[in-house]
Amino acid sequence: MIAWLGMDSIIGSVGRVANVKVRNDDDLNDRVNHLYTTGILIIFTVVVSARQYVGDPIRCWCPAQFTGAHVDYTNNICWISNTYYIPMEYAVPESHAKRVENELTYYQWVPVMLLIQALMFYLPCIVWRLLNGHSGINVDRIVSLASDAQYEAPEVRMRTIKYVVRHIDRCLDNQRESRHRCCVTLRHILSAKLSLLCGRRYGNYLIATYLVMKVLYISNAIGQLFMLNAFLATEYNLYGFQVLDDLIKGSEWTASKRFPRVTMCDFSIRQMTNSHHYSVQCVLPINLFNEKIYIFLWFWLVFVSVLTSYSLMSWLWQMVFPSSRIHYVRKFLKIMDRIGSGPDKKLATRFTMEYLRHDGVFTLRLVGKNSSDIVVAEIVSGLWDVYRSKKSIQIRNTSTLPSNGHESDGEDV
Repeated sequence: MIAWLGMDSIIGSVGRVANVKVRNDDDLNDRVNHLYTTGILIIFTVVVSARQYVGDPIRCWCPAQFTGAHVDYTNNICWISNTYYIPMEYAVPESHAKRVENELTYYQWVPVMLLIQALMFYLPCIVWRLLNGHSGINVDRIVSLASDAQYEAPEVRMRTIKYVVRHIDRCLDNQRESRHRCCVTLRHILSAKLSLLCGRRYGNYLIATYLVMKVLYISNAIGQLFMLNAFLATEYNLYGFQVLDDLIKGSEWTASKRFPRVTMCDFSIRQMTNSHHYSVQCVLPINLFNEKIYIFLWFWLVFVSVLTSYSLMSWLWQMVFPSSRIHYVRKFLKIMDRIGSGPDKKLATRFTMEYLRHDGVFTLRLVGKNSSDIVVAEIVSGLWDVYRSKKSIQIRNTSTLPSNGHESDGEDV
């Protein structure tokens, strides 16, 4: 009863975690890694733990002279010590060294391993959220407001869009100011060279950090396929192909050598000066769950690896090439009838390359992936108006400086 209450509290905790507000500073593919995959692994941990600590993870066939206490001891000693697998059609080797060649060492540690895997899937997300705060752009706040704006009343929606536009403009200005404040010294020149690819002052800190996070997700998903080789002591990276091959051939794949249901166990019982050795046959019902879990995990890890690799290639294409960024911004300016042809197109290019830069376009793309193109178009339109007004002020100030300077010279004379 106490054990069931403990499991109920664990399941309740998982449910409360699922209700936590999801941040909006990434895309759906990232959430597949750090949210959905982590949730799946935690659910598997609860299922396996329930089977281990509530049910009977192992049952051994004991000699007839064993009492109930002997049977319980046998089950416990065979569970905490490792069993070994010998197919039923083969004779059990007399040498203990040959028996332990097929020893199973993983099944007691499956819940711990699943939790470690869940943590590894969440670590890149932690790195991203720790680092993106140093960019000067509150991506989560911007994307959250823009995402909520599409469901608000028209008046509230316009106020939200104006606030988002002012916030983005202020953040972009802060990035440019940090670059202009840099002194031209050898130390700053070296710093500029080193931070060229991921420097806040160059407007590409966010996208560089985000792409690093994508690489971490891919490395984690692929690395876990090979990490499980050492844990299961098998060629787990080929496991899914072998299961598919067995299914196509109509072979019996349920009697897996990786997850055997029937195993052997050797142990000794000391009575005074005598030591009695026993070899018993045991059933591991827990492997029925482990096998299905790791078959699913193999296909899921491959799916996540392919999906994340495609996402990385897509972001590289969208953000590395200037033509892709310019086309993306021009598309929304045309939708909102903000540009025509000729000088407007050139000004739109400068708007993208000099004003928005990499991080500005990246933020707009995240807004689009978490809300709608209509919201992005309105934000781009607002930023375009701010940019045009600033350019007009700069042109006016530039045109008045020579005349003011000339008049002052005349007064001095």
